[in-house]
Amino acid sequence: MYPPVPPLDDRSQLIRDHMPLVDLVVQRMVPQVPSFMNRDDMTSAAMVGLIDAANKFDPAKGVKFNTFAEYRIRGAILDEMRKLDWFSRSLREKQNRLTQTMLRLERKLGRSPEEEEMAEAMDLTLDEYHDLLAKVSHLGCVSLHEALDRSEEGRNFLDNLEDYGDVPTPLEMIENQEITAIIADILEELTEKERLVISLYYYEELTQKEIAEVIGVSEGRISQLHSQALVKLRVKMLNADLWTDP
Repeated sequence: MYPPVPPLDDRSQLIRDHMPLVDLVVQRMVPQVPSFMNRDDMTSAAMVGLIDAANKFDPAKGVKFNTFAEYRIRGAILDEMRKLDWFSRSLREKQNRLTQTMLRLERKLGRSPEEEEMAEAMDLTLDEYHDLLAKVSHLGCVSLHEALDRSEEGRNFLDNLEDYGDVPTPLEMIENQEITAIIADILEELTEKERLVISLYYYEELTQKEIAEVIGVSEGRISQLHSQALVKLRVKMLNADLWTDP
């Protein structure tokens, strides 16, 4: 059941009032997208997201439009990034191999595999494994901003960790609590540095360069930790039935 479409005048006003949000989100996401996706590409996609948000916004849900629009804008930029298909077929295959290897090892070991164990299982040296992580560091399809399911109102990984003021039904409250508890457990299974990278990148929205300065390692190492953390999250969500591979 879709929410009623707001009157045209209301939608136009929402769009006009929140134009600065487009620039803000684009500025924050510049470090998260491939270099060939320029600011104009991002801004065009962001505008589509803002218009989509204005068309689908339902104030009865108790969510602020600013919050709703920001996630629609982010999603639109990520969708455009995937449409541009910057992720080559060979890198997609390597990313899938990473995921499948980690999934197999985790089920065998009953825990997340160490980097050395992953490298051995993939018949790579540790340096080669680190190089692979760096190459697939922009895992858009594993982004925490991507929906956990394929429904129109699909849950979002971050949505389950933050309270946006919704007033859910009792059943929805129970389901959300269960999902949030599972995700909290999943995050706890990451290493301390991986959790810190995820927190600083997605919550504090720092660049990888800034995170490297905070943690005291190289920017390349942050890229590796970020990539590995996202693969781990994907694998753990697969095991918890919170993710369905396309």
